[in-house]
Amino acid sequence: MLKPELAPEVEHFYSQVVDESARLTMSADGRLELLRTQEILRRFLPAAPARILDVGGGAGVHAQWLVDDGYQVDLIDPVERHVEQAAKVCNAALGDARHLTAADASYDVVQVLGPLYHLPDPQDRHAALTEALRVVRPGGFVAAAAINRYASIFEHVTYAHLHTERMQASISTILRTAIHDGKRGFTLAYFHRAEELAEEMRAAGFTDVEVFGVEGPAWSLLKAVEQQTGSAPSEELFASVLTAARMAEPYPELLAASSHLLAVGKAPIGNA
Repeated sequence: MLKPELAPEVEHFYSQVVDESARLTMSADGRLELLRTQEILRRFLPAAPARILDVGGGAGVHAQWLVDDGYQVDLIDPVERHVEQAAKVCNAALGDARHLTAADASYDVVQVLGPLYHLPDPQDRHAALTEALRVVRPGGFVAAAAINRYASIFEHVTYAHLHTERMQASISTILRTAIHDGKRGFTLAYFHRAEELAEEMRAAGFTDVEVFGVEGPAWSLLKAVEQQTGSAPSEELFASVLTAARMAEPYPELLAASSHLLAVGKAPIGNA
């Protein structure tokens, strides 16, 4: 197939700047994101061995635990480096979330845990979600992750530089436009509000949509300890932050404090 269309900032970031295979294990907040994503998805996953399509699955970190749980996982990603890494875990190929090659209703579950981050055009996000809906079986579910609109406030406090004029200007732009241009620091990215993510799922045709705060309202405490002391947080602090994430779930007003959002929606039975 043709090489997927990918913004050059995103290609450069994931090919040369960061190693996505280590992001969810090298920091306390990364470990929290991985653990919480696992526990939320496991509430909805059908019994193994169901077929799962991991769209924009990166280096295969989530594919790995799904394979270990007994699922049949296929992964696509637009970054060649990620596909090479993920091929050690499962069937992996280059692909574009907006133009899936999979057949209609060919998977029990589709997870879109990265593409929405880097699609600032709402039409592109809609295309990615409708494609996920097309390839999941009627009654199956799709999980879609997003970066929370307000995550950058919490994150940059942990670096103790939010008070600088340059950083205030950068974060204010994200809050106002929902977009980071990728010219400095993180790459080109879109930041969702929880209600916006839910509406995008419903507009794509999903039913029974739920949105979860992945890391919960206290995740930045873990990051602050690491950034300001150079040491890992205590296991007691990690356990408390994890507990806060779980306790916050019934309260949608706390979604705004999480770093990532995870939306789960069901494909209508009459969608075939």
